[in-house]
Amino acid sequence: MNQFRKPKRFVSDILQRYSPRGLLLYFLPMALIPATFIALGKGHLSDILVNAAGFAFYMLAAWCLRKGLQAEHSYAKSRIARPPQKPLKTIAAVITALTTGMIAWLGAGHTLPVALMFAGGAFLGMYLSYGFDPRDEKKITAAHGYSRNEILQTLEDSSRIIRSIEQANDRIRNTELNQRIERICEVADSILAEIEADPRDIRRARKFLNVYLDGARQVTEGYAKTHQQTQSGELEQNFRNVLETIESVFQEQHQKLLEEDVFDLDVKIEVLTTQLKREGIL
Repeated sequence: MNQFRKPKRFVSDILQRYSPRGLLLYFLPMALIPATFIALGKGHLSDILVNAAGFAFYMLAAWCLRKGLQAEHSYAKSRIARPPQKPLKTIAAVITALTTGMIAWLGAGHTLPVALMFAGGAFLGMYLSYGFDPRDEKKITAAHGYSRNEILQTLEDSSRIIRSIEQANDRIRNTELNQRIERICEVADSILAEIEADPRDIRRARKFLNVYLDGARQVTEGYAKTHQQTQSGELEQNFRNVLETIESVFQEQHQKLLEEDVFDLDVKIEVLTTQLKREGIL
């Protein structure tokens, strides 16, 4: 991971990745480990299978829960988002309930009605602790001839491009260039946030996103690949010049969005295209 990764996103990712929420489910089945060995020592095959299967299913439920919580976190951060494709939190609750019922019935020897009560209690506990997956799409209104799906797709595609730029930046070993690329990504994220807040901005920003943002990705990925094969100072300076142009236009686009002013990028796009070809970075 690049040490100059944007601090706010880096901290957010770390807090989400290592958040203790949902970890408890990993520890609950630990008691089944000694129980399995005890059953093994006694030669009780059925108990061995029940305890081992219970442990495996609980761990699967814990994995699903953590992934579901991460998907929910990403969904909550965005003002425009589709719900998670897979209801992983709900799946985790179902697996936990079925596993609890199985252990109560086949492992502890309770009657089936009592085992079902244990299963229901486990399901209710999962719901009260973590809730279920968000299912509602954060809808937006169409704007300037663009449908809601077109706007959402544009934002999703642009976000993936920004993440690709960050990944390419991780392969570049130059502090100055790393920091400049991070500033470009930060401004690009701010532009997406402005469009999320007011989808009407899509009319002015879509050409910018399609041309400049993708151009930034191409030039960064190209340099990340090429500079490892050569230590050319001219190549580095050419890349620096292109980054300066991109950063300047990104900041100008963001400022124009904030000012709700019309920003025609046709001339600047032509300038960037010509510069990319002239510098020979791609």
